Amino acid sequence: MSTNSLDFEEPIQIIVERIELLKLRPRTSESHEELQQLRLKLDTLRKEIYANLSPWQRVLVARHPDRPHTLDYVNHIFSEFTEFHGDRRFGDDPAIVCGLAYLDKDPVVIVGHQKGRGTRDNIRRNFGYARPEGYRKALRAMHLAEKFQRPVVVFVDTPAAYPGLDSEERGVAEAIATNLREMSILKVPIVVVISGEGGSGGALGLAVGDRVLIQEHSIYSVIPPEGCAAILWRDQEEKVSAAEALKITASDLLDLKVVDEIIPEPLGGAHVDSKAAAKIVKKSIVENLSAISQTGIAELLNSRYDKYRRMGDVGLTTRTGGPRKTTENQKVKSGTGRREGNESVR
Repeated sequence: MSTNSLDFEEPIQIIVERIELLKLRPRTSESHEELQQLRLKLDTLRKEIYANLSPWQRVLVARHPDRPHTLDYVNHIFSEFTEFHGDRRFGDDPAIVCGLAYLDKDPVVIVGHQKGRGTRDNIRRNFGYARPEGYRKALRAMHLAEKFQRPVVVFVDTPAAYPGLDSEERGVAEAIATNLREMSILKVPIVVVISGEGGSGGALGLAVGDRVLIQEHSIYSVIPPEGCAAILWRDQEEKVSAAEALKITASDLLDLKVVDEIIPEPLGGAHVDSKAAAKIVKKSIVENLSAISQTGIAELLNSRYDKYRRMGDVGLTTRTGGPRKTTENQKVKSGTGRREGNESVR
């Protein structure tokens, strides 16, 4: 159970502390009955609070220090994980982890952002801010997935790509752009899970997939609310208004067709019970991989292409008055036609 409570969780934390104290006392019929009543009250209070979270409060939940990260999901969902290191050009970036694993009996390649636990680990992981070598390492893993015909499972959880001078010198923008291009034409199924904070191009650099899933209390945005507030309002204190204006919550993103599915979380958020959260995530990953794994290569790539083209369709029309349509020739020219074939992705 999480020991780090958010401001709006204070009433919940009071009951949690009371429950923990009762567990330490000798068990009697009175204490057992009180414990049951407190647990019922706790569940009711969590339902009330989490059913009415504001966008900014969802941002805080997505950033919760006890929220499960990529390696937590790897440990709970997958087996025989073998991690890759290095991009074969500069070095290794601990802010992104990737490797081979088994999902039940099926081999997969895992890629994901990784935040740290505690100050020392967070410094090593750069608080989830990935550098260009991290994105190049991820692409190396995905190319191996394509070579050996293994589906890719991605976990996105980053505030943004690292904007430091060393990151810029080594070409972080180019690394992200290359990932966008290569993932769009990768000849294996890709399932993306927004598991925490999906921020800016740092998130998008790993988030091109056939299915984009988002956990109930995760966020996904072109810019963090603080950055948006600083640009539009010239005041970071307007982050609450920015969070609402950005439409970054799971329900907003589903309505806008930016994501394909919302993955429910345990009552009170994934940080309350990481094992239960992982069980729900696994079910969704398995179902979505099963749905797309028998698709032919050409159909898979065209569907992926159409998916992202539709995200920019806000009902505009051409000069002739008809809706914009994408022809097969346009798809070929844009890149999806470079990899042909009707063989199964399996």
